[in-house]
Amino acid sequence: MEDLTLVKPRFTPPLDEGFCPVALASRAFRQAVLASGAVAPLVLAIERNDGAVSRYETVVFADDHSGAAANLRYAERLVKFLLWQRGGWKVYVGGSSRIGEHIRQCYSAAGDRHFDYHFMGEEVYERPFTVVVCAPQEAPPANETSKPLGRHLDGCRIGFDLGASDRKASAVIDGRPVYSEEVIWEPRKHSDPDYHYRKIMAGLKSAAAHLPRVDAIGGSSAGIIINNRPMVASLFRGVPKDRFHQVRNLFLRIADELSVPLEVINDGDVTALAGAMSLDDNGVLGIAMGSSQAAGYVDRDGNLTGWLSELAFAPVDYNPAAPADEWSGDHGVGASYFSQQCVFRLAPRAGIQIPDDIPDAEKLKFVQRYLEAGHPGAIQIW
Repeated sequence: MEDLTLVKPRFTPPLDEGFCPVALASRAFRQAVLASGAVAPLVLAIERNDGAVSRYETVVFADDHSGAAANLRYAERLVKFLLWQRGGWKVYVGGSSRIGEHIRQCYSAAGDRHFDYHFMGEEVYERPFTVVVCAPQEAPPANETSKPLGRHLDGCRIGFDLGASDRKASAVIDGRPVYSEEVIWEPRKHSDPDYHYRKIMAGLKSAAAHLPRVDAIGGSSAGIIINNRPMVASLFRGVPKDRFHQVRNLFLRIADELSVPLEVINDGDVTALAGAMSLDDNGVLGIAMGSSQAAGYVDRDGNLTGWLSELAFAPVDYNPAAPADEWSGDHGVGASYFSQQCVFRLAPRAGIQIPDDIPDAEKLKFVQRYLEAGHPGAIQIW
């Protein structure tokens, strides 16, 4: 049958002509399944921290249908997306055992998705990553959680943002900015957790110097933050495993030393929250396109979902020649399309050669100068 993973978009990106969106491929696959009459259910349930469970129901070809081989790629890409959208250490595959065993093999220590196996299991949720193959009716029901956060502007507050190429700190009084700084840094190149502690504290103290007091601190950071603890983050990739416990407790230490309420969440969640406040609305998806891609979601009740929302690793392109992400090794994932990484990837195709010996923040500014000058290739990148 026709390869449903290679559906071309109506409008082709001028510098990325091979782009085949996952969204279109998934839509075409489901339509083909329904049209075939050989429909089988597939239920994916993913368990994360504190017993929270996300559940997704779809359809695939029956095992005895000629198109059943296409089930495997569809299901694997769907599991990958759900893992990075929702987060989890245990995946229930309710449906065909052929699909279930394929997912189990892929998401194993020796499988193609070994990065996700280790990342989601031992690193983020500190549990062995597990795939359970079961009947559709045996997959557990959804048990979603959410919590209200932020929206407070009263008093004297500090906000900070930790990106992979710069860090920012601001001071506000009753919502009115009185100080802001942006400092270039390269945290990924430093292995000593004390380097990160000193730099973050320096920014907080600079902001605090412009306030009569500090009532609370709110922060956003690249990476996965659970209960104010960075479980994994590109910022700290240089820190060896035997010292990573110092990173896990970094923000708890800062809050304790400053004796101030402090909350740190993923920069995508902060973007969604800021968008909801600005729009005075709920049901808001926020996307932060910085050195990597972050995303967050404020639900229709105005709460944060507790999902992982790390769409930097979510698949968006089915093109077999799609670029490989330099960290996960997977092809066609979000960070290669919706971050600085996309600018650096497409610049040579646009006729722009970026110097190798400058920081990423300067590389971005280098290409942005071409954009400001009206360079046709730079315009095509954006």
